[in-house]
Amino acid sequence: MSSIEDLKSTMARLRGPRGCPWDREQDHRSLARCLVEECAELLETIDRLDMEHMKEELGDVLLQVVFHARMAEEAGFFDFEAVAAEVNEKLVRRHPHVFGDMDLADSDAVLEQWDKIKAGETKAGPPGRSGIFADLPPALPALLFAYSVFKQIEKKALALPPSLHVEREKIEALADGLDEEKAGAMLFELAAACRRSGIDPESALRRFASGLMNEMERGESGELGQSRPL
Repeated sequence: MSSIEDLKSTMARLRGPRGCPWDREQDHRSLARCLVEECAELLETIDRLDMEHMKEELGDVLLQVVFHARMAEEAGFFDFEAVAAEVNEKLVRRHPHVFGDMDLADSDAVLEQWDKIKAGETKAGPPGRSGIFADLPPALPALLFAYSVFKQIEKKALALPPSLHVEREKIEALADGLDEEKAGAMLFELAAACRRSGIDPESALRRFASGLMNEMERGESGELGQSRPL
């Protein structure tokens, strides 16, 4: 038996009638916080390139996948095999330059083709969200959420709404000569200033990015939704 099969068998036993009371009580929502925490711990080992502990943290994230798949299997929705099959099919489908006869010159061409294939796939967006930001993940941390919102703005060559005082020229000026160390220092200083001012930076950034997104969605069919060169 493979290690994956061993892990699935262990999870089935933990969730079984004579298994662990805590494991048996969990549901998808009760485990959501655990998933976030395990991903954060994995990211910490990646930042340090701590390979010894990365193996352990990858296992903890895999455990969350196996746990959720087991609960879905018990409820008759899908199992771990279906999860693995779906992501494998997606990888093959989105890499025609590897598994097909398409020739792509570089990583930029690969990403462009990936986006084209993804856009052609039928997939419902998060409930209540439609329009130009429909495919953004719904529960990103604020900083990644803001990053993804602007990425979408750039990809679709959208004009920024002047009413929110976000100027592309300021963004370009900040980006000029920016490296990882400078960006980290600037973000830390801003977080520290928020602390001094009694502002929750996570909430502040999420609310602003959401407001920007909503403003642009409202103007999608009007002047704000018109494309302009980047």
